[in-house]
Amino acid sequence: MQVLLVDDEALARARLRTLLGDCRAPAACVAGEASQAGQALELLRRARFDVALVDVRMPQVDGLALAEAIRSVPDAPPVIFVTAHAEHAVRAFDLEAVDYLTKPVRLERLQQALQKVERLAAARAGAAGSAAEALVIHDRGHLVRLPLVEVVYFKAELKYVTVRTASRSYLLERSLSELEDKYREEFLRIHRNALVARRAMRALERHEDAEEGEGWAVRLDGVDEPLAVSRRQLGAVREALAS
Repeated sequence: MQVLLVDDEALARARLRTLLGDCRAPAACVAGEASQAGQALELLRRARFDVALVDVRMPQVDGLALAEAIRSVPDAPPVIFVTAHAEHAVRAFDLEAVDYLTKPVRLERLQQALQKVERLAAARAGAAGSAAEALVIHDRGHLVRLPLVEVVYFKAELKYVTVRTASRSYLLERSLSELEDKYREEFLRIHRNALVARRAMRALERHEDAEEGEGWAVRLDGVDEPLAVSRRQLGAVREALAS
């Protein structure tokens, strides 16, 4: 992975360079460095980078303004912000940053951020229309930008919606109907309380439900538990699996 480092502090760039050298999943290397926004834009016009690690607080033009400018560069790389100050997180995600790392950066967090870039690139290659979409979720005091391609299902529970990925669950304060309207092409309603990713559907099987009795459930990639399918939606699920 070709990385552009943008930070006005040489020591900060040196530390990130060392951490990037230690990354193995994915492997990364520093393909360019800049100490200010103008220099970074010049590098971006001359070469292609897979990701830009950008400090927020820099003299003259700060990292947020730079990220805005990067969006107009042809074949612009995704941006990961790296900063000692967390108060700019909301604005950072408005600019569609892939992640927001706080200094001192830990190797584990850096690798997680680069893995997001890797997944985003793979999703764009396979489904350019929807891969760039993401949910912004408040999680334990932090903002998480979750690529839609990672979501296996949405399930309504009380006043929240559980957002399930292959690795964990999040809570989202949105209605299931709103999510269905917005992501109808990517997700299918299988029950009054659940939407599943069409790409994750693998099999339909008999299922015994404690409340509804014998019925059907759908098996999904990335999760162990099957999700109940309502009788009303059974035909739509069969059709989706057959297509």
